[in-house]
Amino acid sequence: MAEITAADVAKLRKLTGAGMMDCKNALVEANGDIERAIELIRERGKAIANKRADREAGEGAALAKVNSAGNRGAMIVLNCETDFVAKNADFLSVANKILDFALTSTPANLEALKDSQLDGRKVSDLVAEFSGITGEKVELSYYEQINAPMVISYIHPGNKLATLVGYSKTTDVQVAKDVAMQVAAMSPVAIDKDDVPEDIRKKEFEIGREQARLEGKPENMLDKIAEGKLQKFYKESTLLNQEFIKDNKMSIRQYLQGVDKDLKVVAFKRVSLNI
Repeated sequence: MAEITAADVAKLRKLTGAGMMDCKNALVEANGDIERAIELIRERGKAIANKRADREAGEGAALAKVNSAGNRGAMIVLNCETDFVAKNADFLSVANKILDFALTSTPANLEALKDSQLDGRKVSDLVAEFSGITGEKVELSYYEQINAPMVISYIHPGNKLATLVGYSKTTDVQVAKDVAMQVAAMSPVAIDKDDVPEDIRKKEFEIGREQARLEGKPENMLDKIAEGKLQKFYKESTLLNQEFIKDNKMSIRQYLQGVDKDLKVVAFKRVSLNI
């Protein structure tokens, strides 16, 4: 039986992120062979991931980041089962590692990110192996990116909500951040009314029509009333038409035009956990 030293355990922990006892047990089972011990820890992680596949992973971290050039942003959600794990430094380290990788490797979508090679193995395997460290189901459930002349990110305190906003040109960072916070707070469905998906527009129109009918309005007035309600929906639910949360005397469109009449929002993404 090989002698297992504290240095061996510390080395394995640094390589895998696993707990001290898990590392010691793996080294004992592997008779001191570091490479075999790493394999054992990874296998255990995958086994736990499979065992807990049907568990609810409603906690986690929603993170967003922009590259050094400021023209590309990425955001991910890494889920786990409990808030205790979600706040753990090792969990956040793995989440940020995946986010940094996504930011530089630019995968096309979530599945492409999961299939990408990071540190010699698939991102999906890295996530599964981390289940063995936490003892919980860990799942990469979301990934999006934005490319634009200027991109800004915002993460709400607690890592439960994150946004990305892309702009048509470079502007003051605080102005860009204000709009990213607007997206976080007000959850718009589109940039402007013409960008609202047709299925949402039809649904809101029908809701307005049914409300008017239930209020006893004449049948020949229902469409006109529903159209009025739809315009109110656009004002409340499209970014440029929303009241600015820092000054409700102006809309986001007016705020941006007051800074630079040529400044436009070209894209935004928003993701949240339990909010």
